[in-house]
Amino acid sequence: MPQPSTDPPPKYGFKDTTFIALGGEPGVRALVDTFYNHMQSNPDFDTIWSWHNSDPATMRDKLTLFLCYWSGGGRHIAEKLPPISIPAVHSHLRVTSAERDQWLACMKLALLDNGHQQALIDYLMQQFFIPAERIRISCESNGS
Repeated sequence: MPQPSTDPPPKYGFKDTTFIALGGEPGVRALVDTFYNHMQSNPDFDTIWSWHNSDPATMRDKLTLFLCYWSGGGRHIAEKLPPISIPAVHSHLRVTSAERDQWLACMKLALLDNGHQQALIDYLMQQFFIPAERIRISCESNGS
C-alpha cells in the first residue's frame, strides 16, 4: 500500500509549479474559457464583458498564452507573445476598483469551477491582484 507523501506541497511561482498545478496548457485554456463564459453570462460582469466582447476568440487566445507564460509554461510560449505592458494595454479603459474587483471575482469563480485547490486559488488571487491594481492605478493616472 502506497504511503502518503510527506513532501511539502509545491511552492507556486517557482519554475513551472503554477503552470503544472493549473493543468498545463489544456488546464489554462479551460480556466480561460470558464472565465470568459462567466464574464459573458453573468450580469455582475457586464462592464468588463463590454470591453472584451468584440473579438472573444482572440481575447481567449491572448489570455491563454499570457497565463501559460506567466505561470511558468516555458519560453516557447513567449515566442508567440509580443512584449506587452499590461497597464499600457488597458490604458484606454476606465478601470476603477469596481472593474478591478469584477475581473478578480470572475477569475476566482473560474478557478473554483475548474476544481483547483484552495491553496492555488489563494496564491493566484494574490498574484492577480498585483497587475489588476497596477492597471487601475495606471488608468486613474491617465484620466481614463
